[in-house]
This record gives sequence, structure tokens and C-alpha cells, in this order.
Amino acid sequence: MFFQCKSVRSVLVAKTVALSLFASPLIAEACTRVVYQGANNDVITARSMDWKVDVATNLWVFPKGMERNGEAGENSIKWTSKYGSVIASGYDIATTDGMNEEGLSASVLWLVESDYPEFNKDKPGLTIAAWAQYVLDNYATVEEAVTALKDEPFTIVTDKVPGESRLATLHLSISDASGDSAIIEYIDGKQVIHHSREYQVMTNSPTFDQQLALNSYWQQIGGTVMLPGTNRAADRFARASFYINAIPKHENTDIALASVFGVIRNVSVPFGITTPDQPNISSTRWRTVADQKRKLYFFESALTPNTFWVDLKGLDFSAETGKVKKLDLGENQTNIFSGKVNEEFKESKPFQFLGLEAAQ
Repeated sequence: MFFQCKSVRSVLVAKTVALSLFASPLIAEACTRVVYQGANNDVITARSMDWKVDVATNLWVFPKGMERNGEAGENSIKWTSKYGSVIASGYDIATTDGMNEEGLSASVLWLVESDYPEFNKDKPGLTIAAWAQYVLDNYATVEEAVTALKDEPFTIVTDKVPGESRLATLHLSISDASGDSAIIEYIDGKQVIHHSREYQVMTNSPTFDQQLALNSYWQQIGGTVMLPGTNRAADRFARASFYINAIPKHENTDIALASVFGVIRNVSVPFGITTPDQPNISSTRWRTVADQKRKLYFFESALTPNTFWVDLKGLDFSAETGKVKKLDLGENQTNIFSGKVNEEFKESKPFQFLGLEAAQ
């Protein structure tokens, strides 16, 4: 559970934050991520992708042994992938979500308050489009990732969102098969890492520390009494935090999986819904659910009737014989699949991450 409110002062702080949020409309994409910690060491991470236009998402299989670079020009970080992964792309230029063969899950969500360090080339650059992929390629656990990222081996380099004039401003969430979790943000040009099994939920604005303060207020009220119901990020955070811990820790993983699907659907925005004074709060376009114990990666489009999944244990991730493969989801992710789709992937040339070189 998230930290409990310790005093009247902490409740007042949460109320003050809440009032400031309602007084000034937030501009944020309405994604949500939750981590379920169940019986028999079951860990399941779910996220929704909310955007005002088609994100042109496809699913990709990446084997280990891939030579990568940070796409930040001559001074780009370089690495060779240690782990294979299945990912959901954005515009086939970025990794937005995914899980690697060790059960590490990574998701990027919008955070308008993000402020990245200046790229002065004192250290190598990494395009924000490959931030999640870098973590999936290099680390097996959250502890391992946090230990490495604390040393800031790269500078995040961001660019404009395709088709828009604004920069991509994201924060990163990671969770692993043990249930450990971390949230990584860049605030005022500095990296901030929140690392704890208790950090099961992430949405968008405000920054994560303020989300925790808001949630402590709703915990004092109690989710069975009242929960906020709008599509605001802070309200979705409160609902997700309550429900992900309220659902039963069922011995049957399939039933637990159904419960987690219920939570992420509960905090989704119905397709076609918009907020007049906050035009960037958008409809849910798709959801993923990663079963990190059984290594199953589920995908659900808002515009198709079926949920389908990839069994990572049945994929060839080896550097010697593994192939890059793509599952074409179609415009608005309307291609229909059902059940396990391992055999539906087609060998493909890997996409290039959007970076400084690609933009020039």
C-alpha cells in the first residue's frame, strides 16, 4: 500500500495540492500504469495508452545481441542488448511499453512537468524514444536498473512529438518479476528516482511526489466510501491505487489476471471522450497487461473485440538465431487477433528510434 497519512498537516498538504490542481487545468495525456502483487509470487503490470490520435502502434520481438545506439549524433551511448523483449511501439520510432525475457516491464507515460538536463556532450546522449528499450535491453531487475541509472550513464535527448510542435515529455516506470517497482522522472533538469515495491501506480501530472500526497488524502476517506471519478490523472491515480490493492489475491492466476484487466479498464477513458478545457486528455486506444511470472504479454485494442497475447517463453531470443519480428496491428490497431499470436509475427527490419540524426 502507499504511505498512509501521518498527521493533520499531511492531509492539509494533500488538500492544498488537490485544490491547486482543480484551480489550474492540467495538460496531460491520460495514461495509467498499475502493478499487482498477488498470491504465489504473481506479479502483473498493466498500462493504458491514451492519445488524441492513432499512435500507429505495432508489436515487435527484439532478440538479444542487437547493436544499439542512442540516436543523439556522434556522442551517442552505444550498447548491445543483453535480453530479448516484446514491445509496443509508438509510430514505429519509439518503444512505449514492453517486457523482456526476465520479466522486467517498462512503460513511458506523459509528464508535462518533465525538464531534461542540457545535452552538452559531457556524457553520451540517449533519445527519449529509446529510453524504455535501453532498460529492457540491459537489466533483469528493478534493483539492477536503479543502481545503474543512479550513475546517470547518459543524457536524455528529446525532440518534437511527430506531427506536433511540442517536445516529448515523459517519465518512465519499471517493475520486475519480484514485484519491485521504480518511477524515474526528470524535474528541473535533475533525475529523480522513486524506488519501492509500494509504488504500484503511476499516471501523469502532477509529479510523482505530489501524486503520493494526493493519494494519501483519498486513503483517509476510504475507497469504499467515495472515489474521484473523472479522467484527470490525479483521480485515476486514486482509483487505481485503491482497486489494485482491493482486488482479491486469488490463487488462480487467470482469475487474478482478469481482476487486473478490470482495474486498468476502470481507469481507461471511453473511446471518443474528450475534455473541452483540457484537449490533451484523450481516449484510451489500447491496454497491455504483462504477466511477469508466466512471461505472457497481453494486448487489447479499444477498437477490436478480442484480447490476445504473446508467450515470451515460446520465442527465440538468442543472439545467434533470434530474428526481429513485427506484428502489424493496422491503422488504429484494428487488425483482429485472438489467443496466442507468436506465429503471427513476421520477420522484419528493425525500426530506427527517432533521434537527433533522424530529425536532421
